[in-house]
Amino acid sequence: MKLKLKKVRLAFPQLWEAKTVNGEGKPAFSAALLIDPMDPQIAEINKAITATAGATWGQKAEAILKQMRAADKVCLHDGDLKSTYDGFAGMFYISARSYTRPSVFDRDKTPLLEADGKPYAGCYVNAVLELWAQDNNYGKRINASLSGIQFDSDGDSFTGGGSASEEEFDDLTTTTEEDLI
Repeated sequence: MKLKLKKVRLAFPQLWEAKTVNGEGKPAFSAALLIDPMDPQIAEINKAITATAGATWGQKAEAILKQMRAADKVCLHDGDLKSTYDGFAGMFYISARSYTRPSVFDRDKTPLLEADGKPYAGCYVNAVLELWAQDNNYGKRINASLSGIQFDSDGDSFTGGGSASEEEFDDLTTTTEEDLI
C-alpha cells in the first residue's frame, strides 16, 4: 500500500549509497522519518498498516497485528525507544529501507545529488513509502520501502555532520618559526 507523508523530519538518511546495518545483511538505502504524535498523518499511517495486515492475514490480521505492535514489529515506532538520538524523544518514527536507490527531489521537483547538500539529517521532507507485510522464516512484520524523498524545508541539523566555520581556525599568516616547532 502506497503512503505519502508530508513535512516529516529526516533522520539517519542513507539516500545516496546503500549501507548494511551493523555490517550485516544486504546493503540498502534507508531513512527514519520523525512524526509528531499529534500529526493527523499518524492516523493515516495506522490505517495503512491495518489495511496491509488485513490484505495479508485476513480475519487473523487484528490478532497478528496486536502481537506485532507489542513486539515493535511494525514500521511505525515510538521515538522514546531511541530518545538518546537527536529529535526522537516524544516523537514517532517510521523506519523505511529499499534495495534500490530512492528518487530524491528538491521543492521544485528537480532531481538532487549528494553534492547538493540536501536533504540532510534534521531537515523536513515529503516521502513516498510502500507498506508491505512480511511473513516468512524471519517472522511477521509490517515494513516500509522507501520509494522517494522530496526536500521540503530546512531544519536544525542533527549532530554528527556539517562543515567547520572560519571562526574555528587560527589565522596562520602571523605564525612565527617558533610556533611551528
